[in-house]
Order: sequence, then C-alpha cells, then structure tokens
Amino acid sequence: MIKAQPIKNPTQLENFKNYYYSQNYNPRNYMFITMGLNTALRVSDLLNLCWNDVYDFKNRTYREHVFLIEKKTQKKSYIYLNKRVLSTLQWYWSTYEQYPLPQDFLFPNEQGIALSRISAYRIVRLAAENCQIEGVISPHSLRKTFGYQAWTQGISPVLLMDIYQHSSFEITKRYLGIEQDERDSVFREIVI
Repeated sequence: MIKAQPIKNPTQLENFKNYYYSQNYNPRNYMFITMGLNTALRVSDLLNLCWNDVYDFKNRTYREHVFLIEKKTQKKSYIYLNKRVLSTLQWYWSTYEQYPLPQDFLFPNEQGIALSRISAYRIVRLAAENCQIEGVISPHSLRKTFGYQAWTQGISPVLLMDIYQHSSFEITKRYLGIEQDERDSVFREIVI
C-alpha cells in the first residue's frame, strides 16, 4: 500500500494552500485545505464538520476549539482553531449568498450533504498536480503536512505523538515522513 506523503517544500506548500483562492477560485475547497492543514484532522472528521462545530450561533462568535469524537478512534479531541482558520472561516461565511444554518455541513456538495471522500481526494489531487507536487498527495497529506511542518519548526515529536494520539513514537516518526535527508541535516548542523 502506498502511503500519503506530507508536503515538505515551503514554496510548493504556499502554492498548494492558495490554489483554490488565487488560481482556481473555490471558497469551499480553499476552506477545506486550510482547515485540513491547520487542524490535523482526519478527512473523515473534516467532512463531518457542521457550521455549529465552528460557530456559536447563540452568541454569534466563532468557536475557539472544535470538539469532536474522532470517527476512527472514538477518542475525544479538542482542536484549537488558529488565526488562519478563524480568518478563513469568516471569509468563507461571507461568500455564502444565504447564511448557513447550524446543521449545514461545512463542506457540502451541490446537494447540501457532506462531501464524499472521493471528492475530497479529487480536490487535493487537483491542487497538488497544478502546483507540480509529486508523490502521493491525498487528503491524509494535509494531516501529515501539519505534523511535518510543526516538527521542522521545533515542536516536540512527543507532543505531536499526543496530538495524533499515536501509541508509539515509531508511528509518529513514520507519519512525519522523516527521511535520510532530514537525518543528515542534523549531522550537518550540529558541530561540536
């Protein structure tokens, strides 16, 4: 089985993030990629998000956290919504002709139901192909890219292991796509 890979190249990642905003305008797809890259949620959890999960309709404010029970593991998760996600959510809301209802899916198809996994795959693949990103890039790459980028910015792999709810560090290490190039760079940089 071929495993999804994280997007490692910063220029390619920037182009990929903005593909559905600047090259092939689609607010839903842009929001999907933004949310996936910034929350590290699995695609099954992303696709089931409703507006009520991210917006408090009673107080008319965006939520600071998304609370969910992960579909795959049945574990509870509180995911912080960073400023990129919140600003994109505000922009995304403004693109609606008619304000969404609490039960409306965040990423609906034309019939108003949740996007399918196949549609999510096509969204990610189209952006990756048009940004000349090679390798196995799928919706799961969004989750892996979050971890890889966090790791390269100095976030502890142990903390990432907890975020991903992995049972061992070996799983997290494989997940981050740590390869020989990254290992070599440590020896290049650390001169004692």
